Amino acid sequence: MKFRVERDVLADAVAWTARSLPVRPSVPVLAGMLLDATADEGGRLKLSSFDYEVSAQVSVDIDAEEAGTTLVSGRLLAEITRNLPPQTVEISTDGAKVVVSCGSAKFTLLTLPVEDYPSLPAMPELTGSVGSDAFAAAVGQVAVAAGRDDTLPMLTGVRVEIEGGTVTLASTDRYRLAVRELAWKPENPDVSAVALVPAKTLADTAKSLTGGAEVSIALSNAESGEGMIGFEGGGRRTTTRLLDGEFPKYRALLPDSFNSVAEVQRAEFIEAVKRVSLVAERNTPLRLAFSEGQVVLEAGTGDEAQAVEALDASMEGDEVQIAFNSAFLLDGLSAIDSDVARLQFTTSTKPAIITGKPADEEAAADYRYLIMPVRLSG
Repeated sequence: MKFRVERDVLADAVAWTARSLPVRPSVPVLAGMLLDATADEGGRLKLSSFDYEVSAQVSVDIDAEEAGTTLVSGRLLAEITRNLPPQTVEISTDGAKVVVSCGSAKFTLLTLPVEDYPSLPAMPELTGSVGSDAFAAAVGQVAVAAGRDDTLPMLTGVRVEIEGGTVTLASTDRYRLAVRELAWKPENPDVSAVALVPAKTLADTAKSLTGGAEVSIALSNAESGEGMIGFEGGGRRTTTRLLDGEFPKYRALLPDSFNSVAEVQRAEFIEAVKRVSLVAERNTPLRLAFSEGQVVLEAGTGDEAQAVEALDASMEGDEVQIAFNSAFLLDGLSAIDSDVARLQFTTSTKPAIITGKPADEEAAADYRYLIMPVRLSG
């Protein structure tokens, strides 16, 4: 194997593929990155990584002299390519070694046995496609509410529901729930499917596939073997195994009617929440009192440091006094994509819903963040 490639192109492709390398591989070959160079069409290099959960593959144009396949330590290759001088890189095999040269720098790496490397899962059948930026934004809004407790794996995922031309993403850690709907282009207009995708993998993938205009989503149904979802965009493709388990029936948690609706300038609200919660000890809530024309934020108690701040707010309905975990409140406020935050309440002991103020008053909000209040003693 022998080929030349631009340093930035190589470093970018290697760094992306290395993201899904396992930290502690169960077998040594899984720490490897597979390099497959072909000489047709001027030359293509395919880089692959796989840990039996997540696979990643990217193709780049190269100037190939000799085709071939080799397996090297992925993390080491990523470190090397990131630090090479900005010149053309030449990679060649020399017996059981791989030589990487760039300018006057030369590295010799040991290879791993290619024949022991597992074959990557095939991409499932295409289900549809969606704009890459819109998809990354939607996933980012929902992934904040996913659980991080691996003893409850079904809560560490994002539920992806596909119904015709609408994709609904939902996640919850039992303290808050994020739901986002977005339009997409299905291959089959009558498609109906559900998948539970690991939230961290989904968020990383969506963010990294914004290089192309669109992301293709391919979902395998349970009948065709193991549940798996694949994403492809901008020359990159990745697959991940789906999570098992029953996701909570979240639609029942979303209230239909509210007794109070408040609206606050989002940026000012975020800054005030950050300031006031400086005095909130771990697990002590931030108290909010909404009344006509203002919201008063308070934290801390008589025996400790205290903070209070008032902001302008419009209010319809009953006055509300409610308390939240400040970190969860900030996550919700940061996720909405509107200048005005709308908070909808039923009572001070029932969950509240945070949305952006829609441009069209008749339109339903496409993003809803439900947050459980903290009960105040006394």
